[in-house]
Amino acid sequence: MKIMVPVVAGLFAALAAAGTVHAAAAKYPDKPIRMIVPWNPGGTSDTIARILGQKMTERWGQQVVIDTRAGASGIIGTEIAMRAPADGYTLLHANMSQWATNPSLYKVNYDTLRDFAPISMVATAPQLLVVHPGVAAKSVQDLVALAKAKPGALNFGSGGAGTLAYPAGELFKSMAGVNLTHIPYKGTILALNDLIAGQVQVVFSDMPIALPHAKSGKVRALAVTSAKRTPLVPDVPTVAESGVPGYALENSWGVFARRDVPADIVAKLNAEIVRVHALKDVRERYAALGLEAMSSTPQRFAEVIREDDAKFSKIIKATGAKVD
Repeated sequence: MKIMVPVVAGLFAALAAAGTVHAAAAKYPDKPIRMIVPWNPGGTSDTIARILGQKMTERWGQQVVIDTRAGASGIIGTEIAMRAPADGYTLLHANMSQWATNPSLYKVNYDTLRDFAPISMVATAPQLLVVHPGVAAKSVQDLVALAKAKPGALNFGSGGAGTLAYPAGELFKSMAGVNLTHIPYKGTILALNDLIAGQVQVVFSDMPIALPHAKSGKVRALAVTSAKRTPLVPDVPTVAESGVPGYALENSWGVFARRDVPADIVAKLNAEIVRVHALKDVRERYAALGLEAMSSTPQRFAEVIREDDAKFSKIIKATGAKVD
């Protein structure tokens, strides 16, 4: 009988721990939630994180605090989230850069699926290829012809090597057979500001920050990067139909918790994010920004991460893209 004591004690300890986890999940959230955005204030990720955070706050009665931690193409904020406690009170609102481009371009300390628990995807959108109004190009074909006539003379800005804008530009160079000079910034919104000022000539930008400027005439939209035209801007052609056949790239956004967050909390967060992104006003606000609101299961999100990682690893290797 004495031999059984440790076994029974261990069983009771395991049951007690499980009970504690379930109790914590039942009360969750009972304090404010911190949602880290690893990009600049005012950018796409910050904007849609605030929309989500507001809806979660209204539903749960606990403040969702948006914490922007920009730097190193999103790596700084991502690694801060990686070191947070696995209790569901620190979330990461990330985009494809964190799980698809950064791991192929930088030596990062995180592994997306090892260190994080995918909760749900939240949005998807193509990039918008925009040029300064002073550039003598009113179509992708014009841009290609101009770039071929003046190799290296045109600059394309990006939010840093890890942002989708960079491989988008490098893939364009490779497939169109042109030479554009890459100018990296600490955020796509900064690259767009310099495009408006005429310091760079081309940017593959997130739709939400570029579309208002395209509508006002501060920049000229030439194409979207998706395989098909998007209903978000149906009159804007794709890069592929405008002279670069086969060209296609889209960005996506999602929310993560730390790995080992209790499954009940992951399920509760997923259900809330799914609810928010089914709301008519949220879908309309995203659409006005040039984004499609969406949601997914954690399992499907994990599959997308693996698919994107494999896809962009091939693109970066094929184009020779590297950190400047």
